[in-house]
Amino acid sequence: MLLFQAGGNTTLKLLTLTAVATLASVAAFAQNPITADSPYQVRYASNLNIGDSVVNISNTGANGAGVGSGTSASVTGALCANVYVYNADEEIITCCSCPVTPNGLVSLSAQRDLISNPLTPAIPTSIVIKLVATAPVGGSCNNSAGAIATATTVPGMVAWGTTLHANTSAAAGTYGVTETAFTPATLSAGEIARLQNNCGFILAQGSGFGVCASCRLGGLGAASQ
Repeated sequence: MLLFQAGGNTTLKLLTLTAVATLASVAAFAQNPITADSPYQVRYASNLNIGDSVVNISNTGANGAGVGSGTSASVTGALCANVYVYNADEEIITCCSCPVTPNGLVSLSAQRDLISNPLTPAIPTSIVIKLVATAPVGGSCNNSAGAIATATTVPGMVAWGTTLHANTSAAAGTYGVTETAFTPATLSAGEIARLQNNCGFILAQGSGFGVCASCRLGGLGAASQ
């Protein structure tokens, strides 16, 4: 309700406050509501014919944590990091899953783990990496990447990755490495179905091809070329 007062000062102040509140509401609405430890995160890696890229994954403990420790999916608060790797034309290359415990750190090499055993013969030089965090079923993450439609997605996963970029000018012909966090994203029902179907086909029909190596403990780095 607007109040009017002789001299117009009250009206002007109320109109100003209304405008500020409106702008604040628009700004809040425009912000990405997806948190940094979203269950679904995406990143890319390129120039894999030149050098390696890596993925490092941890667990914030958003699902709880106990006094005990360990590296298996049965540890309190553990999550399954389900990994899906696509080439540049949307064809799935590999998928796999691994447990990530609270405060733990695991990693994957693009060359040695993500594209070393592709479903198809061609080895890609650029890939899209998608991660989906789900709750372990029966204390296990075995083949969970092929069953995310019936699993419970959970927060708590944080991930970083590296990629190589071609340098320019005086450094032309060389490559530099950058590391950034994965991008939290919205996981639609259609995307869940596609990821599960693609990985399920690999697990059922790939004869062992298309399954990426499981995560190793510890973090990996990458060097410029």
